[in-house]
Amino acid sequence: MDISSYIDNLAAKGRYHFTTKEAVVALGSSPVATRAAIRRLREKGRVAMPFRGFHLIVPPEYRALGCLPADQFVPQLMEHLGLAYYAGLLTAASLHGAAHQAPMVFQAIVADNRPEICCGRVRAEFVARRNVSEIPTVQRNTLRGVLRVSTPEATAFDLVGYPGHAGGLSNVATILSELAENLDARKVLAETARSPLPWTQRLGYLLERIEAAALATPLAEYVAVRAKEYVPLRPRKSIARASRDSRWRLIVNEGVEADL
Repeated sequence: MDISSYIDNLAAKGRYHFTTKEAVVALGSSPVATRAAIRRLREKGRVAMPFRGFHLIVPPEYRALGCLPADQFVPQLMEHLGLAYYAGLLTAASLHGAAHQAPMVFQAIVADNRPEICCGRVRAEFVARRNVSEIPTVQRNTLRGVLRVSTPEATAFDLVGYPGHAGGLSNVATILSELAENLDARKVLAETARSPLPWTQRLGYLLERIEAAALATPLAEYVAVRAKEYVPLRPRKSIARASRDSRWRLIVNEGVEADL
């Protein structure tokens, strides 16, 4: 069997990824010869390699993209690497219907920092959250399998936890205004146990700014009992001459304007 027949057989079975080791076994050739054969297919645009030793079969409709869309290979790559993950932040918000336009970069949450993947015109960004395995997710079907996505409530906490990856706090507030109708107040409150207290303070403040009182009020009660210190609304930004919000124990060091 040659490499072209091998990937055609995989695609016919609905499998669009393979490893170098799998190809070596299937072709019965040496690793050097197998890598050379795969490289020739990459040069023709029939195969892409988002990660060393992990290859994607690129069907004709995605040849211009130079890769499969990220949601069609990130779950398989994470399984290959044995890593817990979920699609989060702007990607999750978009999948929950809370984004003006599709994000340019696929965002996944993993336990430890990982470098960004660039595969053709596709980019996948990985953001570290230590307790990734504890975060509630829902499943979304893709053309190549199943994608794990943070729940709307978990997505809301991630957005305020990583505003630098979400276009800033004003953009986060805009997304929250669209996500709010999908948020369950009890589930939002439950997420506080899995998130740092400052995230709850910031989320409550933003929910109040977008007039989502039913969601903000339980968080305010939670903050009143637990927050002993004031924290910056925007992390790692000067707090000089910033006002203080006593309800949320926040140093308001950034103006927030949601596009409602």
